[in-house]
Amino acid sequence: MNPIAPRRFSAGRIVLLLVLAILAYLLLAPTQVAPVAWNPPPAPSLSQGPFAENQKLKAVQAVGARDIPGPEALLLENGQLLTGLHDGRVIQTSLDGSSLKVLVNTGGRPLGLARHPDGRLIIADAIKGLLALDPQGQLQSLSTEANGLKLGFTDDVAVDAAGRYAYFSDASSRWGYGHDGEAVIEHGGDGRLLRYDFQSGKTEVLLERLEFANGIALGPDEAFVLVNETGAYRISRYWLKGQQAGRHDLFIDNLPGLPDNLSFNGHDRFWVALYAPRSPLLDGTAAYPLVRKMLVRAMAVLPKPVEKRAFVLGLDTQGRVIANLQDGSSGNYSPITTAREYGDALYLGSLTARHMARLPLKDALEP
Repeated sequence: MNPIAPRRFSAGRIVLLLVLAILAYLLLAPTQVAPVAWNPPPAPSLSQGPFAENQKLKAVQAVGARDIPGPEALLLENGQLLTGLHDGRVIQTSLDGSSLKVLVNTGGRPLGLARHPDGRLIIADAIKGLLALDPQGQLQSLSTEANGLKLGFTDDVAVDAAGRYAYFSDASSRWGYGHDGEAVIEHGGDGRLLRYDFQSGKTEVLLERLEFANGIALGPDEAFVLVNETGAYRISRYWLKGQQAGRHDLFIDNLPGLPDNLSFNGHDRFWVALYAPRSPLLDGTAAYPLVRKMLVRAMAVLPKPVEKRAFVLGLDTQGRVIANLQDGSSGNYSPITTAREYGDALYLGSLTARHMARLPLKDALEP
């Protein structure tokens, strides 16, 4: 008799049961994600061409207050940085970090900031909707729904020069803050581009069926407004003036990463923060809803398949790439979710980092 044989059989049986249990979990565990099949274009190369890998963002310097959780939104006013944090605070900090003032705590998650000409700070809060903070520190709710559908994930905002409208995004009416991964994997097209009228107090839907509507920026002469579609790797354009007013088209398509926030320098450049490069796993399973549903279940217990890379693009007013800034080295400042140009520097914010950063503009624009 071989006394080892039964133990081998038992070990093999345990492994088999474990494999079956994992498979059953991946196939049958409850999930509300209902993936929609789609076919993304082949991802652009990061080894050559306009998106070739580099380390230009390795030279960024920390700026503003330190140890602040998730400084996503960014405004620079009178030498002070304003940003919204993970814990609901909107703060003002000096560039050297020596001072910090809490302007308000929204009780939600402030993701986008814009200044109204009358002095109010307009806040896109993922949880609370579109808000306004007046100079006396009073917080007011402006919009929580559009066309009878509640805002699910208010993301970014831009206010026109006249102070008549706020253009803002509802990333997903189905998935709330913290569930961006599920929303992107589902690819359900439930994002919207919205416009709030300060005179009437009404919110209008300009575009719907967007793939995780994210960053917002008004273009030159406010002739159009741009909105990032994170889940489709593109930026859509909605025309506000001219012969094409009321129509929309693509400003740039097939980006090399997931576009997050978007900004305009007021003259000739847009800056796009890319949360991370495209994932071969996500792209490769795009046409297979069942596999994508299994991926969602796996992500509940395993790290998300997201590369930690600092990534920012500069675009001209025609959507052409004029700057490619990256850093894939260890300890890089990422994910970068906001990039805004002020004076002679490009300021950077992040959804999860604990400080803001800055890069000299001449370095950012260097070929």
